[in-house]
Amino acid sequence: MAGKDYYGVLGIPKGASDKDVKSAYRKLARKYHPDVNPGDKGAEARFKEINEAFEVLSDAEKRKKYDQYGSDFENQEAFARARQQAQQQYQSYGRGGGGTPFTTYETADMGDLNEVFESLFKGFGQGGARGGRRAPKRGRDIEHPVEVTLEEAFNGTKRVMELQSEQPCPSCQGMGRTKAGVCQMCRGAGRVIKPRRLEVKIPAGVKEGSRVRIAGEGEQGMGGSPGDLYLLIKVAPHPMFKREGDDLLVDVPVSLASAVLGGEVQVPTLRGSKLALRIPPETQNGKVFKLSKQGMPRLGDSSRGDMLARMAVVLPTNLNDKERALFEQFRSMRPN
Repeated sequence: MAGKDYYGVLGIPKGASDKDVKSAYRKLARKYHPDVNPGDKGAEARFKEINEAFEVLSDAEKRKKYDQYGSDFENQEAFARARQQAQQQYQSYGRGGGGTPFTTYETADMGDLNEVFESLFKGFGQGGARGGRRAPKRGRDIEHPVEVTLEEAFNGTKRVMELQSEQPCPSCQGMGRTKAGVCQMCRGAGRVIKPRRLEVKIPAGVKEGSRVRIAGEGEQGMGGSPGDLYLLIKVAPHPMFKREGDDLLVDVPVSLASAVLGGEVQVPTLRGSKLALRIPPETQNGKVFKLSKQGMPRLGDSSRGDMLARMAVVLPTNLNDKERALFEQFRSMRPN
């Protein structure tokens, strides 16, 4: 197979499944993304190769043509189709008006055959062998990983993204050829990769694995509408809060005296403020209290989860003589 080895670019065998193709792409895209490798031209070039390979191998029809013709499959397929049409054109004449048989493709003069090819390719740059236009094609959706903090997931945030997206070649309008022959700007591919900056809004309530759709910000279509951009959300672990669905679990330190006698504790929040919580006497270590509607916002909803405050009783240290004597007295009163 001539041309670029897209399977080699993604590091997968030719018979790899669609799932394997996507998995390899995501792994390599994260590794070589320009945001991860600022200023690294080698990584940028590798990222472009990875995107080019994925565009072909993730599309069943393109992959089939690539396996048959190689990376220049669009031009090779068009050439093969043109030859077939030329052959059919010669053979379809059968006999002329006076009964004189026309020469078939196999015995045609090459000069005559070249004229047929020239007429077939005359309209190629405009989208087809006979000058017709291709049917409009919607642009491909693209995915982009984004990591946010739990605070950003709680409040919502924005990101300015550096994207590498494919667009129809402006020189040949996505056809791969011009009147002069193979398009020199895109080298026959019909598409070019262009960097662009885009500010996106990440809504409050996103969670690990959320896919945030940014309509119309995918790849440009071939005469059709653009695809969409999907942000693949990853939420970084938080040192204090643990997310459980839309609820937030937090450990709240409680003095031994407050746990035994009851009292008030301060529950931290992701807003940076604290909530006062009254706990009853004899509160056990690990007891969980629910603070309604103080958890994570629900994505696409105005409601919220709950805050789960788990009591963590803190035993006193560095006791003085009087404190120790009191505990000795308590032990004598409650030996078990």
